[in-house]
Amino acid sequence: MRAITDMVDITYVRQHEAKGLGHAISCAENFVGDEPFAVMLGDDVVDSPEYPCLKQLIDAYEKTGASVLGVQTVAPEDVSKYGIIGGHEIEESLYKVTDLVEKPAQDEAPTNVAILGRYIITPEIFPILTETKPGKGGEIQLTDALKTLLGRESMYALDFTGRRYDVGDKLGFLEATVELALKRPDLGKQFREYLEKLIGGAQ
Repeated sequence: MRAITDMVDITYVRQHEAKGLGHAISCAENFVGDEPFAVMLGDDVVDSPEYPCLKQLIDAYEKTGASVLGVQTVAPEDVSKYGIIGGHEIEESLYKVTDLVEKPAQDEAPTNVAILGRYIITPEIFPILTETKPGKGGEIQLTDALKTLLGRESMYALDFTGRRYDVGDKLGFLEATVELALKRPDLGKQFREYLEKLIGGAQ
């Protein structure tokens, strides 16, 4: 516990009303100041121990000098769950973004490349968030603000490597719990034996 407390300084701010992700990010403006910053959504867990997802995005930001969205391809029938990018691949796994659509219908989506809970964003987003009107669901959508930012500066998307779990979904939560538990050196062997016994008993 002492080692953890020496690693970083942690400050938090509350979003007093559920007005959407865009509004939540705007609440952190005083802490961020005039610097690029990372956004990591807690209901998206990414398992990429050899090359952490956030480090992948930071490296892409340092290469491009612009906002970078963490993306992966999703099934066409799932595009209505996510912000979707339009764009073209400029090198392996890196897209130049040309359009953004929040939770489009399948036949309205420019691609099936979805933004999945990881971002590096320039501070120019903050005045845009202040001006952004409520969108889908009556909330201030980050994707809408990013689309405005896209009209003012370049933006990129990185198809990051790693297994992403949607722990906001009940099945995704269970998948993350089981698969990550099996990888733990202190629990994995015993947990695997338990699961095998459980499944064998069910048969």
